[in-house]
Amino acid sequence: MKKIILLSPLLLLISCYDAERNCKDFKTGKFKFEYEIDGVKKTTVFERNDSIEIETFEGKTDTATIRWINDCEYVLQKKHPKNKAEEKAIDMKILTTTKNSYTFEFGMVGTDAKQKGTVVKISD
Repeated sequence: MKKIILLSPLLLLISCYDAERNCKDFKTGKFKFEYEIDGVKKTTVFERNDSIEIETFEGKTDTATIRWINDCEYVLQKKHPKNKAEEKAIDMKILTTTKNSYTFEFGMVGTDAKQKGTVVKISD
């Protein structure tokens, strides 16, 4: 019985924990996203203002419009899609933030398949 009484406050504290999300800090700036494809490390650098994102990947630059749903969620739509896959919008959701990075979840709008990644802010 004593164990249950001592465990109750601990469980209460854990259930109140909420991940930090200062999403407004990441609405604008220059960012870096690193990921691995078939064992090869890839880097995308992008710059974002409130309504446009300009991305550079392997020497190629692309532009997308941004529609913010709330402070932590937005939809990306390529301005000049080159194929049917690029015509589909991407839903982006910031899950947690730190001082200079955020973890996010993304996927095509209308699908359940989601992936996660971490972005580092490299300048304002």
